[in-house]
Amino acid sequence: MCVKLVDMELSRAFEAARATNQSVLTTIRKNGLPQLSNVLHHADAEGVIRISTPANRAKHVNVTRRPWAALKVDGRNFRSYAVLEGDVEVSKVAATPDDEAVEELITLYRDLTGEHPDWDEYRTAMVTDRRVVLWLRPNRAYGRLR
Repeated sequence: MCVKLVDMELSRAFEAARATNQSVLTTIRKNGLPQLSNVLHHADAEGVIRISTPANRAKHVNVTRRPWAALKVDGRNFRSYAVLEGDVEVSKVAATPDDEAVEELITLYRDLTGEHPDWDEYRTAMVTDRRVVLWLRPNRAYGRLR
């Protein structure tokens, strides 16, 4: 039995990504097989999806080698979903509490959660974790939203 993927308008899929911040990110391993990770994401007004991850995680290593990813978001029921695919850019690794990477991580945190109770603690944690931001710029979408 052959199942046909249903292409959808990118704007419709992006709205599904904006309706939630929980998703599954797929990147490509060195051996060509997919690697999936549950992630929190933020879909911004400019059409970019941002995700925070430590630099030592597989998803960062994979997109550094092959700058592509797919993000799957669920719709209202089990049969409703959208997948957004596209190129990925990666921020620099957070190295000092006041660097550009940490500022980007703060912006992402605020967009996802709001204000942190202790920004100094957060800044230190981002450097300790060696975090980066992944910017997924979708250029294709498929799925079934109901």
